Amino acid sequence: MAEGISNLKRRMCSTRMSTKWISVLLLLQLSCSISPACCGKVLVWPTEYSHWINMKTILDELVQRGHEVTVLTSSASILVDPNKASAIKFEIYPISLTKDDLEVFFMQIINKWTDLPRDTFWSYFSQLQEFLWECSDLIEKLCKSVVFNRKLMTKLQESRFDVILADAIGPCGELLAELLKIPLVYSLRFSPGDNFEKRSGGLPFIPSYVPVILSELSDRMTFMERVKNMIYVLYFDFWFKTFNQKKWDEFYSEVLGRPTTFYELMGKAEMWLIRTYWDFEFPRPFLPHFEFVGGLHCKPAKPLPKEMEEFAQSSGEHGIVVFTLGSMVTNMTEGRANMIASALAQIPQKVIWRYEGKKPDTLGPNTRLYKWIPQNDLLGHPKTKAFITHGGTNGIYEAIYHGIPMVGIPLFADQPDNIVHMKTKGAAIRLDLHTLSSTKLLNALETVINDPSYKENAMKLSRIHHDQPMKPLDRAVFWIEFVMRHKGAKHLRPASYDLNWVQYHSLDVIGFLLVCVATVIFVITKFCLFCCQKFAKTGKKKKRE
Repeated sequence: MAEGISNLKRRMCSTRMSTKWISVLLLLQLSCSISPACCGKVLVWPTEYSHWINMKTILDELVQRGHEVTVLTSSASILVDPNKASAIKFEIYPISLTKDDLEVFFMQIINKWTDLPRDTFWSYFSQLQEFLWECSDLIEKLCKSVVFNRKLMTKLQESRFDVILADAIGPCGELLAELLKIPLVYSLRFSPGDNFEKRSGGLPFIPSYVPVILSELSDRMTFMERVKNMIYVLYFDFWFKTFNQKKWDEFYSEVLGRPTTFYELMGKAEMWLIRTYWDFEFPRPFLPHFEFVGGLHCKPAKPLPKEMEEFAQSSGEHGIVVFTLGSMVTNMTEGRANMIASALAQIPQKVIWRYEGKKPDTLGPNTRLYKWIPQNDLLGHPKTKAFITHGGTNGIYEAIYHGIPMVGIPLFADQPDNIVHMKTKGAAIRLDLHTLSSTKLLNALETVINDPSYKENAMKLSRIHHDQPMKPLDRAVFWIEFVMRHKGAKHLRPASYDLNWVQYHSLDVIGFLLVCVATVIFVITKFCLFCCQKFAKTGKKKKRE
């Protein structure tokens, strides 16, 4: 009897659970029928490392809101892992390289860039262009592996995606958007010299107060700094090419069967989601199809692992310092590690240092080494006093989010510019890795921790970041859904897209006006000369009489 009652209860419970899930599915279906953007299909062309970490935050939120997300990833991808349990779908395309090959390739590029001598402006950027062109060739191979894969392209076309989300720093997303005839949304931190943003996005650029990315300048420039900035503008506009543009133009033209260019296809992007915000950026003009979504990955801190929490609490009133140069630093020498460890051993704070390599001989008892650290949770910990960072955008934003002052040791890419931004806003001190010494690091740490202005400025940036009408992640997702709902966002595109360089800068109008003014001056001058000559002749005639 008891067993029968138990079975009956189980059946009733099962029925209630089934009814519950049916209700959920019906509600989801109803909400999808009401909102055209709900349950949309998103195709993703990602890039690796921090770019993927940032983009995945958006993708997880899109999935949470009921969208179907499909990520195109190579069989050799480094961080994009299709084997992890996820609601995101992965479309894997084969390439001839292995994951190790890709990892070694990128590490070599990063190590070269980090150690690139800055003897002269010309040699530095010439070598940098070579490195970027090596990346360009690799990305082109990845792109060809997709667009020349007929089976895969047929599958993508039959899937009828609503939008493609791509990282602009890794070309191919714009070509896929053109082939599949779907709107394109870009995610981007920066392009060298702001070339993509200016040439394809139409973003206004005023060199008198907008510093060129990689110039390491602020918006408050002296005369000579404005001269330097203008040289950077001219160099990036007329000489430096982020990618081998000629090869990409030929490749895109071949695939589409008509003449086109890399920048032309990029210019068709409906929205540009820029991974910064006004807590970080210097004020500058921007356009309605540019949205600033910096810090979209930031979130409240979670509890630390038990052993790490105990170590942090043991610091007492002195607190802790968080130290990481990112996951991509693999070439720190023993000498440099010992020099850094020596400086850290002299501060009263406890130090949590993300470090892979031989344990430094000078490591103090106040310092713990970890191969991985929960960076966001540490920065949000009440004991954290300072953050020693390489200046990656994700780490910078986590420090802004939690109001932590920084000591920046930039290595490559946008990191020097990021630290310059934080230094200008009074929330960081910048050090040079190549001239770093124990004394310099110790002095910088003591200043950042003991001078209250650094903490005050970091908290000010944090308040600005939190005081937004909409969270950055919600804003990013909103605009992706907006593009899906309206099949694009053409009404936000400025008329500058239809103007050539001469028309955009009104050089034709200026030339016409100058000709008009010159003509008027010429006519008036001729008239005056004629009158003078007439009066002169009349005067001579009177004298003779």
